[in-house]
Amino acid sequence: MAPKFGTSGLRGLVTELTDELVADYTRAFLTSCETGGGVFVGEDLRASSPRIAASVTAAATDLGLPVTRVGAAPTPALALASMGAGQAAVMVTGSHIPADRNGLKFYLPGGEVSKDDEVRITGALGAAAQGGSAPVSDHDPAPAYVARYADAFGGDALAGLKIGVYQHSSVARDIMVAVVEALGATAVPLARSDEFIPVDTEAVDPETRAMLADWCSDHGLDALISTDGDADRPMVTDATGRIVPGDVLGPLTAKALGAEVICTPVSSNTAVDAMGFRIVDRTRIGSPFVIAAMETRAGEKVVGYEANGGFLLGFDTGRLSPLATRDSLLPMVAPLASAAAQGLSLADLVATLPGRFTAADRIAGIEPETSQAFLAEMKDDPARRAAFFTGVGAETGIDLTDGLRVSFEGDEIVHLRPSGNAPEFRCYAEASSPERAEELVSAHLKRLGQELG
Repeated sequence: MAPKFGTSGLRGLVTELTDELVADYTRAFLTSCETGGGVFVGEDLRASSPRIAASVTAAATDLGLPVTRVGAAPTPALALASMGAGQAAVMVTGSHIPADRNGLKFYLPGGEVSKDDEVRITGALGAAAQGGSAPVSDHDPAPAYVARYADAFGGDALAGLKIGVYQHSSVARDIMVAVVEALGATAVPLARSDEFIPVDTEAVDPETRAMLADWCSDHGLDALISTDGDADRPMVTDATGRIVPGDVLGPLTAKALGAEVICTPVSSNTAVDAMGFRIVDRTRIGSPFVIAAMETRAGEKVVGYEANGGFLLGFDTGRLSPLATRDSLLPMVAPLASAAAQGLSLADLVATLPGRFTAADRIAGIEPETSQAFLAEMKDDPARRAAFFTGVGAETGIDLTDGLRVSFEGDEIVHLRPSGNAPEFRCYAEASSPERAEELVSAHLKRLGQELG
């Protein structure tokens, strides 16, 4: 599949992300969008990222734009630095997808690009190189990013806790340790890897779940934290190793911060609807849609989050300035600190929420065109849906905001949606128990594989 824009920027096979194509997209971005007179460039820890970052840098200086290289850094740390300087940014990352793929995320001086910006960028492709030059400097964004949370929560926020840090190849692996220790906890670094490991925090395989549980037991952990490759998605477990889903971390974080308005995709856990927030605005899946909804609530105590856990802060809390890009640290720290302040374990804090449970997973190797044709057939044919969705109650409603989200008797939900940037078909489910939600996902992914695999 040729590189293209999805819900998280440009993605494609490394072999197709040639220096020429990367330069073309970089020039298109920098000539069609506001830059603030410079551009920050960051990268994740994939083997292909330094080469691609060098191509981005060369294309920017060719246009006469000064470049600030931040090297290997979390996407939210890059965004915090570039937005603080009032300049654009490009992050070289494929996020959670395998190492044979990579991508580019583009940032304006005010935050992530919108869907309208993507149209402008693609319309500007093909511009000729200009042969200019500009200075290149280096900057480490990590200290300011760590200080953001150390200063906001204080040195005793996690005092007495023992927190595992699954480091793997996350670009935030050292930063997570630094933040945990700055907040008074004992950090236990685990499984640092020299090879890139594609950790998808929204679809964790059974082997990894068992590994996390073993670590919690073996080391006597109170919680365990990790991120995806570029650290804009969190992964958090309680003391037993059970993963706390991103759409549970999101409302817990929002509540801890005093938010009143929630913007979150249609796929997120419906427990948030019963938590007393003034407004819950449901969007299509992807941070550009969440940000667009947040922008309509400017001036209010608004936050956004995705089912994958990426959290966007849209107001000044008094301790934290806004950061309207997906962040992984805040939805790790805020729930843990909130639980500690109340004398609760993380599992006890989660148990205070309404009893709604979600699960998600994906089946790889299904091209978007195949997925879209299948969904079009399902959307238009109730009998076709009834034949596919067996083992659940009668259909009570459908939501076509993004993919096909079907509600059934017994308050069960199954949501089918093609990935926006990879040949994958995702399935989300919601039920009154985690076991039932996982059963629904497993059963329907199996049927998808039988029909489309």
